[in-house]
Amino acid sequence: MLQPFRNIAIIAHVDHGKTTLVDALLKQTHTFRDADAMGTTIMDSNELERERGITIFSKNASVVWKDVKINLVDTPGHADFGGEVERVMNLVDGCLLLVDAKEGPMPQTKFVLKKALEAGHKIIVVINKIDKKDARAGWVLNKTFDLFIDLGATDEQAHFPVVYASAIAGVAGLDPNLAAMKDVTPLLDLIVDELPAPRGDENAPLQISVANIFYDNFKGRIAVGRVVNGTAKQGERMKHINRLGEERTEKIGALQVYRGLEREEVTSAPSGEIVAISGIPDVQIGECLVALEGAEPLPVISIEEPTVKMTFGANTSPFAGTEGEFSTARHVKERLERELLNDVALRVEKGEGDSAFVVSGRGELHLAILIEKMRREGYELQVSRPQVIYKETNGVTHEPYEAVSVECPEAFTGVVIEKLGKRRGEMKDMRVDPSTSSGQAAAFLEFEIPTRGLIGYRSEFITDTKGQGTINTILLGYREKAGEVSTTEHGAMVSMENGITAGYALANLQERGVLFVGPATPVYVGMVVGENARAEDMDVNPCKEKRLSNMRSKGEGESIRLEPPRAMTLEMCLEFLAVDELLEVTPKSLRIRKAILDPVKRRRQ
Repeated sequence: MLQPFRNIAIIAHVDHGKTTLVDALLKQTHTFRDADAMGTTIMDSNELERERGITIFSKNASVVWKDVKINLVDTPGHADFGGEVERVMNLVDGCLLLVDAKEGPMPQTKFVLKKALEAGHKIIVVINKIDKKDARAGWVLNKTFDLFIDLGATDEQAHFPVVYASAIAGVAGLDPNLAAMKDVTPLLDLIVDELPAPRGDENAPLQISVANIFYDNFKGRIAVGRVVNGTAKQGERMKHINRLGEERTEKIGALQVYRGLEREEVTSAPSGEIVAISGIPDVQIGECLVALEGAEPLPVISIEEPTVKMTFGANTSPFAGTEGEFSTARHVKERLERELLNDVALRVEKGEGDSAFVVSGRGELHLAILIEKMRREGYELQVSRPQVIYKETNGVTHEPYEAVSVECPEAFTGVVIEKLGKRRGEMKDMRVDPSTSSGQAAAFLEFEIPTRGLIGYRSEFITDTKGQGTINTILLGYREKAGEVSTTEHGAMVSMENGITAGYALANLQERGVLFVGPATPVYVGMVVGENARAEDMDVNPCKEKRLSNMRSKGEGESIRLEPPRAMTLEMCLEFLAVDELLEVTPKSLRIRKAILDPVKRRRQ
């Protein structure tokens, strides 16, 4: 082998600094010229990722340190994108586990670490953000060790090396002394010294496992995978074995490896290298490419099942086709089928009627990101309220459960416990930390709750904790169905007129609840224009104007004062939806509407 390799994944809970650390490694190994490295989070190349500050898609890069090529894979921290993490474990031989120096291991830390330990990988623990005021590196290290033992780590895995770092400052060291740190050299040395090189036989028949797919405008579909055994050569003929075990002879078109963030064409790649291959038209994630003779097929990557479903369909509102470029059922179907090629955790089935599709995913966020991607690409569609997916086992109905971890000021614990208790949440642990930099005690609560109890709760939680709380969830698995879940009921103000909203009408309506629309906004019959203060729906006329006459009356010159309407984000709209409501999604607007627009038919129903 001309150049030794290390294939590593960077795993962590969301917002613990994975992408920032990758940036520090890229910059300090001189992978970028200074001009290229000015922006932060180089790896978060997607527009949605930059806006939300989270990683959604796993990405590859490479750096060279002491003549060793280190292939880095940045993974998402959200459990909703766990399908990305699961398949990445097949690409790598070791992991960097990042843990926040104040928060310690969190629910998603447990999720991603469990996947890495199951794959048998060696792990380096990086205690990041030691520059925080409340950093407690010793406590975090003990908690991390406990987590390794709880997850059944082997003796070798439990004796993990530890590095302390501040990724945003681009420094790391073997001791938690920030002043003594100069750069990330100690971490790079540890990766080369401690993590194993890929195991593989260059002389054995070729085997490549496919872990990712993306599209190139010139080369078509490109499969990203790892050369498990043998040597991949450009132009070589090989067998493509799909999930059903069917074999087809294909030829490697372009063969590329990663140099920094770019892909570079090569004529051959040795075992252990991560490669991008074009020329195999129908390849899917989880399948394998093997030599024509003498090679065993590799096991298919298994992915956990989805837990939440929504119905997607063509927009049927009176405003259909006015704001989007792609608005027919055929367009929506083609786009969902294209998403299936990249997202292994997604399922799409035929719904009721010709233009409805049931889309299942790993959580609300997983599906919300898909909807957001579609509307940015010019698609117009309507979606239903998220619902959990039930399973029947021996005649007993089972539903998904989640572990919920809440951190909030102690003053708000009462309302959080009350609300989650009503939603069938069972408290498993509670601890209070009086020593925080803000001066007020912080409470840490842990619950187990049915997934359907969490639908629609997050925005309520932010309101209840005045924006100072954080809530994280992770799937526990399926359990026997709990009883009825009590959720906060809210009524809607539903327009009974087609037209343009008038300030005069809105001034009267704002006394009855919270408005979602401002003046001079087009509305239609059956569109939800606000939230009623009471729990029932109310038909209103937001287009009513003041009657004009040639008579003067008292208070003629008074101006009306309108409260600003509530700005509804996509997640807020999905949480607001009732069972009989749909969300109309277009590139320009989000409109909540009743499934049956006609008020007479709706009442009869």
